[in-house]
Amino acid sequence: MSELVYERGVIVHIKGPVVEADGMRGARIREVVYVGEEKLIGEIVRIEGNRAVIQVYEPTGGVKSGEPVERTGEPLSAELGPGLLGLVLDGLGRPLEVVAEKAGGPFITRGIKAPTLPRDKKWHWTPKVKAGEEVIAGDVLGTVPEGSITHKIMLPPTIEKARILEIRSEGDYTIEEPIAVVEHIGGKEEVKMYHKWPVRNPRPFKEKLAPVELLVTGQRVIDTFFPIVKGGTSAVPGGFGTGKTVTLHQISKWADADVVVYVGCGERGNEMTDLLHTFPKLVDPKSGRPLLERSILIANTSNMPVPAREASIFMGITYAEYYRDMGLNVVLTADSTSRWAEALRELSSRLEEIPSERGYPAYLPDYIASFYERAGRIKVKGNRDELGSVAVIGAVSPSGGDLNEPVTQHTMRFVGAFWALDKDLAFKRHFPSINWLRSFSKYISGLRDWWIKNSGHDMMSYREKAMALLQRSSSLEEVARVVGEAALSDENRLVLLSSELIKEGFLVQNAYHEVDTYCSPKKQALLLKTLLEFYDRAKPMIDAGVPMSRISEMKSLGNLRRLKFVPEEKFEDAVKEAISQLEAEISSLIAEVR
Repeated sequence: MSELVYERGVIVHIKGPVVEADGMRGARIREVVYVGEEKLIGEIVRIEGNRAVIQVYEPTGGVKSGEPVERTGEPLSAELGPGLLGLVLDGLGRPLEVVAEKAGGPFITRGIKAPTLPRDKKWHWTPKVKAGEEVIAGDVLGTVPEGSITHKIMLPPTIEKARILEIRSEGDYTIEEPIAVVEHIGGKEEVKMYHKWPVRNPRPFKEKLAPVELLVTGQRVIDTFFPIVKGGTSAVPGGFGTGKTVTLHQISKWADADVVVYVGCGERGNEMTDLLHTFPKLVDPKSGRPLLERSILIANTSNMPVPAREASIFMGITYAEYYRDMGLNVVLTADSTSRWAEALRELSSRLEEIPSERGYPAYLPDYIASFYERAGRIKVKGNRDELGSVAVIGAVSPSGGDLNEPVTQHTMRFVGAFWALDKDLAFKRHFPSINWLRSFSKYISGLRDWWIKNSGHDMMSYREKAMALLQRSSSLEEVARVVGEAALSDENRLVLLSSELIKEGFLVQNAYHEVDTYCSPKKQALLLKTLLEFYDRAKPMIDAGVPMSRISEMKSLGNLRRLKFVPEEKFEDAVKEAISQLEAEISSLIAEVR
C-alpha cells in the first residue's frame, strides 16, 4: 500500500455492510479503507463533505461507532503476475487455502489479509531484453513457465516508455525480487514480476479488432446454431434446473482457449463446493494435465458478504485482461450476474438511492455494460504483432425463469449471443436446454468463411435449412396439439419427423458421455449435413405414396440418431454406412409401393 500517512476517520453510523465515517477530508471515491479495530476491507462509494460512505466487504457485526477508519490512498486492485493459474480465490483476490490456514479452520474469520500471489515461491526467469534497450508499455522483459503456458513479464501499462538500466540474468527469483531497473520520465524504478491494477479500470490495448474467429466449445447447439467468437460475449439465462452450471462447466473444459477464469458470484455454497471438488480432477484435453493448471477460480458464495459479489466480477475480468495482454485467448464465465445485480440492489437500497424497475438501481444497465464491454479481440500493447482475446459468458438466473425481468433484458442489449435455457426442454431431458426459437447470435454472418476453411462445409447454409425445419415444426406442433398429428398431411408429418431427428441426433448432447461430450467442428458439419439428407431423400417417398407410418419405422433412422456417439476417427465410415443403409431402405419401400 501507499507509504503516505493519511488522517484517520471515525465510524459514526452503521447500516449492515454500509458504514459512514467522519473525518475523511481528501478521500476519493473507490478508495480502499480499513474499517474498525479488526481492519475490515471496505471501499468508499460516496463522499459528503468530510463524511464518506463505505461499503464493507466483510461482515460488520460487532463493529461500533467511534472505531477508526484507515485510508490507503489506493483503489481496489488486483495483483497480476506468475502464480495466478491454479488458484482458488475469494471475491477480493485472497487465496482461500491461505485464508483457511490463517483462520485455523474452515470457518473464515474477519480481517484476514492475504496477498494473492505467493511471495516465497521462486520462478525460473529468462530475460528477453538487454541493458540499454528502449522499451514501451507492453513489451516483454522476460518469461517464466507457469502451468501449461509461458508467462510473459511485461513492462506495466503505468510506464509508457523507458530505458533498461539493469536486467537480471537467467535464474530463479521470487516475485518480490526486482528483475529490472528502468529509467523513465518519472525517474528510476524497479520492475518486479508482478504489478497491481485497479479492477474497475479496463487495461489498455493497441487496437480493438472485429471478432471473426469461432470460439469452439464442442457443444453443437452453440457452435452451429448460436456461436460465440473469440473476444465475443454471451448470456445464458435460465431458471433453476435448466443446466446453466453444466453448460458453463462444459465451455470451461472444452473451449478453444488458453486460460479459463471461472467466477462463482453469489452461487449456493454446495454448488461451489461441488465445483471445487470436481474441477481439480478434470483433465485438460489439450495437454492431458489437470485443467486447473490453466484456470483461475473465484469462489464467492451466497452466504459471503454481499458487496464482495460486485468486486468478484471485476476482479475476474481484470485477471482475464492480464492474460489477454500476453497474446492469449481467455474465456471468462460468470455464474451468475443476477446475484451480482441483487447485490447492487441491496447496496443501493441501503444507500437510500431512488430505485428503478423491481428495486434495481437506475445505473444497473451501465454496470452490466461496463462488464461485458471489457470483452474483445485486440492487438496487444508494445512492439509486438500479437493478438489476444477475452470472451465473456455470463449466466443469468431470472426469478421464476422470467426472461422479461430487468437483468436479462438489459444483458440482452450488450451481448452478441443469447442462449435462452428452457425449463420445458429441461423437463424432457433435452440438454443443453437452449431454446432455438428464443436464442440468437449476432456473429453468424461473419463465420461462413471460417466454417468453410475449417470444416470444408458451408455450415451456415446447413444451419439455415435446419432452422427453417425447426421453425416449421414448431408451428405444426401447435396445430397437431389441437387437431392431432394424424390430421396433418404426410408432408407435414415428415417435417415433424425430420425436426425430431435433428433435435435428438444433433441438438441433444450428453455432457457425461465419453464421446458425445465434445464434438469437433468437422464432425458437427458432417453430422448436420447427414441428418438433413434424410429429409431430402425421404420427400420422394411421400411423392411415391409410401405411408408415413412406414417411413417413421425405418431402421436407418435409429442409425442416424446414434451417429453422434461414433468416435471421430470412425465417423466418416459410419456416415457412409448409414447413408448406404438409408438409400437401400428407401429404394425397397418405393419398390413395394410401385
